[in-house]
Amino acid sequence: MTNRTTTQKSRKKQAEKTEQSQYLIASTSIQVLKDLPTPFVLSQCVLYKHEIIICGGYEERACYSYHTLKNEYKFICEYPSDVTLIGHCVVKLIDNNSKERNQITLLSFGGYYKHALVMKYVSIWSNDDNNDNKNEKSESNELNKLKKPNNCNEWVPFTDDHNNPIIIGRDNDEYMGVRAVIDGSNNHLLFITYSSKNISVFDLNRFQFIKHDTLPTSNYIHYHCFVSKSANRQKVTKTNEEKNESKKKLNNEMLLFCEKTGLSITYDEDSNTFQYYKLGICKNISSFSQYAYVFINDAILFFGGYGHKAVHGLHLNILCPCDCMVVLEILSEDNNYIHIIGGCNDKIISISANMKTKVDVWRDASHLVIFFLTFLNYIHFFL
Repeated sequence: MTNRTTTQKSRKKQAEKTEQSQYLIASTSIQVLKDLPTPFVLSQCVLYKHEIIICGGYEERACYSYHTLKNEYKFICEYPSDVTLIGHCVVKLIDNNSKERNQITLLSFGGYYKHALVMKYVSIWSNDDNNDNKNEKSESNELNKLKKPNNCNEWVPFTDDHNNPIIIGRDNDEYMGVRAVIDGSNNHLLFITYSSKNISVFDLNRFQFIKHDTLPTSNYIHYHCFVSKSANRQKVTKTNEEKNESKKKLNNEMLLFCEKTGLSITYDEDSNTFQYYKLGICKNISSFSQYAYVFINDAILFFGGYGHKAVHGLHLNILCPCDCMVVLEILSEDNNYIHIIGGCNDKIISISANMKTKVDVWRDASHLVIFFLTFLNYIHFFL
């Protein structure tokens, strides 16, 4: 009996020591940055060079650029006054034929009140860029000449080649908490997942839906994790032979997680069909939703979630706002940092927090505070 009691105390002491160690690691891993200009919750963010473009949030129409090197914000624009944002989605469009490096095109759509808008974004930091690199200064001068002539840095209606407004979503589609990714052999397909358990494919070249399907799940799908495996592949220089070979690959692979649902999704462009594979779900994330996430190589990091402050079960009270409905972005091309943008507190009030953390800290297996996804270790169950 004495030995059993001693063993229990020893285990408890070891557990407390481990928890303290993890807490110390976590508490020193998050860097608090300059507060957001306005509180954001359910915001949408896109990475562009050294900028994070914050595209509105819950009933917040303002858009800002956060410069990751300067730790400063600049106002870009507001959504049109007739647009109310509740659970919208923003993606970066990819034009393979464009030679324009100095701007990106963003597509904003969905939400409880549907909209479909685009923005051609040109950096608003070019005028006061202090970078000493002469080539970058030269590019900044070119940017100044390009700025604002063609509705840059403002939201305008999404239209087809004949300037006709395009509506994304059918009348009965529920797009609050919608998630989408760009994929396809020519980066021309918009894959949309939304409640209650739907997936659709919108052809951005033809401006029309080409597929609607039902996800094999009993969960209500919204504010979920949805990522493209192919879009996450590291960018490498390809030979012409490799480029030609890549065009032949018509299968698009995606991953979806929401509460107890985990799916690997494959879409065949040639046959216009989906295949679904069930994935095992870690218990630490199966009970909550609306978590923030980021996909890095073969790992998905989940932060917070509705009713949770944790990074996968490890209680880090000083790190993530309670009910941490936030957006995380990789800050550099070498995938060194993640940002935690906004969120809401335990009173469901949006906050102005901006924090960053190094990726390597959370990928250290000894900390065991992330859900590490290694595709080869997953058991796929074909439906």
